[in-house]
Amino acid sequence: MSLITVFLHNLASAVLVGVIISSLSFSGDNAKRIRVRKYIDDSGLKHYEIYGPLFFGLVTAFNDKFDVSGDPEEVIIDFYESRVADMSGIEGLNRITQRYKAAGKTVQLAHLIARCRKLLGRANKIVDVNMVEGGKEKDSRISFELA
Repeated sequence: MSLITVFLHNLASAVLVGVIISSLSFSGDNAKRIRVRKYIDDSGLKHYEIYGPLFFGLVTAFNDKFDVSGDPEEVIIDFYESRVADMSGIEGLNRITQRYKAAGKTVQLAHLIARCRKLLGRANKIVDVNMVEGGKEKDSRISFELA
C-alpha cells in the first residue's frame, strides 16, 4: 500500500487499488471453495449438495459440476450448506435449470435460506419460482422449484 501511495502520490487512489486487489483475492480464494456432493437416493432422484457460496466468481465452476445428459428425470439441488450471494448466482441457477428444462428434466432447489429466497423474489423477471411444500425442512429453510 505504501509503495502504491508513493508511486501515485495519492492516498485515496492507493486505498482504491488496495480494495480492488483485496476483492479479486477474495473472489479467487472463494472460487476454489465450491464443492458438490452427488448421490442418487433409493427413489432414483439425483441429489447435488452444494458446499460454499454461489456468487459471481463461481458461476462457471458451479455449472460445470452438473451432468445434465447423464442425470435422471428429476434432480434436487440442495443448498443446506450453501447460499446464493448475488444476482450472478441467481443467473447461474437460471442457466443450469434451463439446461435441465431443455433436456425435459425437472430441478428442485432445496433449503434456500431467507436471504436467497429474497434474491429469487427480486429476480422474478429472470427466473420463475414456485414454492414446493414438504421435504426435509430445517429452521426457516424451504424448498423451491424453478419452472
